[in-house]
Amino acid sequence: MKLKDLSLLLGLSQTTVSRALNDYPEVNEATRKRVKAAALAHNYRPNPRAKSLATGRSMAIGHVIPISTKHEIVNPVFADFIAGAGEVYSRNSHDMLLSMVPDVEEELTYRDLAAKASVDGVIVHGPKPNDSRISLLQSLGLPFVVHGRASDGDTGYSWVDVNNRRSFERAANFLMDLGHRRIALINGLEFMDFAQRRKDGFLDAFSQRGLSPDPALMVAGEMTEEFGYRSAHRMLAGTNPPTAFTVSSMIMAIGVRRAIGDAGKKMGRDVSVVIHDDALSYLPNGADIPIFTATKSSVHLAGQLCAQALLDIIQSGDTTPQHTLLESELTVGESTGPAPKGAS
Repeated sequence: MKLKDLSLLLGLSQTTVSRALNDYPEVNEATRKRVKAAALAHNYRPNPRAKSLATGRSMAIGHVIPISTKHEIVNPVFADFIAGAGEVYSRNSHDMLLSMVPDVEEELTYRDLAAKASVDGVIVHGPKPNDSRISLLQSLGLPFVVHGRASDGDTGYSWVDVNNRRSFERAANFLMDLGHRRIALINGLEFMDFAQRRKDGFLDAFSQRGLSPDPALMVAGEMTEEFGYRSAHRMLAGTNPPTAFTVSSMIMAIGVRRAIGDAGKKMGRDVSVVIHDDALSYLPNGADIPIFTATKSSVHLAGQLCAQALLDIIQSGDTTPQHTLLESELTVGESTGPAPKGAS
């Protein structure tokens, strides 16, 4: 069925039917419901190309990924974000344009997307402090939403983030309440804003108790299983090993668990582990009882929120910055317990 057929069936103009299907505010609620019910009953699907021509929009959202971070494409965290965003795009008849580009061409890619009107807006991933992409997109007039934040002081753009600082403050304090003092931090790359905030939260917990962490137990790198394993293996082989770890992702924590086993120790009894971001669709944290104690945050939800915020900006034209700060949930699992007797 075509739009013309649907409009004849309903006795309405094609313009009214199109506006009702696209939730234009000037169409009253009763008409909107009648049009949508008829479209569903007669299996009508809008033609995306026709819709693009009618609205002057591309009906696509861009995600630009530098090649240096191509490992993120196979990261369950990235996959969950994209899945959440994709659900929102699909419901709103938008496609996703994923561009893998050399790092030096990232800025040029954004300029090309804006000049060619290839996308209606973009989601910015992995912000850094004072990220230059923010000012570039603002100057181009290309609608965007940032997954994360670029700095504490700059709020002149829309973002969706989890309270990373508070998450790691809570994780470290939880371990200290269990008597742990030799607590390690295995973090993501700290030129990334989220990782710097996590480190700050970790340090906050020590400062609140008048304590200082051991710098030798604080490392940062790519969030891979291998990096988690190598870091934990080295620390556990030291003369004064940690009794607990705070870890920036479940993927790294799997490596930490492997290192604990190789050291002849049992996780949760001899060495405790608290992780972040365990709410992953394709990498569940156990079944009935969580394997890892975690500061739990749904990246899938973050993807949905970013996508909806961007589509709202595109639809309304209102660029007033919108900020969504999600709090993580501390969930106790089998990976934590009291500090071993005699541990300092």
